[in-house]
Amino acid sequence: MNPYPQLVEKIANAAKLGVDEIERKIEAKRAKLSGLVSKEGAAQIVAAELGINFEKEQVRISSLMEGMKRANIKGKIMQVFPVRSYSKNGREGKVGSFLIADESASMRAVLWDANHIKLIEEGKLKEGDVVELWHGSVRNGELHLSSFGDIKQSNEKMENVASEKAFQARNFGEAKAGQGLKTRAVIVQIFEPRYFEVCPECGKRVLEGECKVHGAVQGKKRALLNIVVDDGTENMRAVLFGEQINQLGLNEEEIFSIEKFLEKKNSFLGEEKVFSGNVRSNSLYNTLEFNIDKIEEVDMNALLKELEAKA
Repeated sequence: MNPYPQLVEKIANAAKLGVDEIERKIEAKRAKLSGLVSKEGAAQIVAAELGINFEKEQVRISSLMEGMKRANIKGKIMQVFPVRSYSKNGREGKVGSFLIADESASMRAVLWDANHIKLIEEGKLKEGDVVELWHGSVRNGELHLSSFGDIKQSNEKMENVASEKAFQARNFGEAKAGQGLKTRAVIVQIFEPRYFEVCPECGKRVLEGECKVHGAVQGKKRALLNIVVDDGTENMRAVLFGEQINQLGLNEEEIFSIEKFLEKKNSFLGEEKVFSGNVRSNSLYNTLEFNIDKIEEVDMNALLKELEAKA
């Protein structure tokens, strides 16, 4: 589902102007900024210039867009992830997160404030709770809540919520870092898997049998697989973990045995599948890469209907 038309319609209704006029303003704003801002970003600038403020309005998760500030949603907590400790630039801290869903989509919410994280640690935020998140920012397909944000418990019951993330139909040629997308692409290259170990308690990387949080542990073996996929507009290096490697068509034995993997490797080349995930910037190589969240078989009936509609 593409939230851009919904945003344009909301701006038009609030400003009491036609949708066409709002779109002209958006394109003019993009042209003025030399195309350095997305359509969604330009729409938000136009809304601000028209005096339209969406800060107190809750939106559906599927309507959230990359780069949004002060975003407000309400949803049901589907899964709470372990609180993790980190060390960066000499600073120690914690980060908490959970999967939240409404009737339109689901998304990971990331908490950076100590008071918010404490709610997870004390069991005050748990699976099944309905909560309101206020003043979050959307980055890399996630809703991030800092100390400027707020979490409120809701008495509302939410039964029919989406169990999967929503990804926009978009091709690699127009993709930008931080966007989620869904595209039909062909596997053109596949590399040998890389192995690592994680802590069974917190999921943090284990090095030489040592977890920074839990000390000496028996690490769980995990695999990372890189492939290159091409959707006809451009090719992109993609990253798969765990369940996504299974969705590609590899079982545990074929993943963790190089011999078994090499026997099957070439059978994937040329396969066409539907890939959904998030585009991220690889700072090491200064390129974009695709973190795959889901792999599906191509629905030929749906594809034929799509082609017929375009004919």
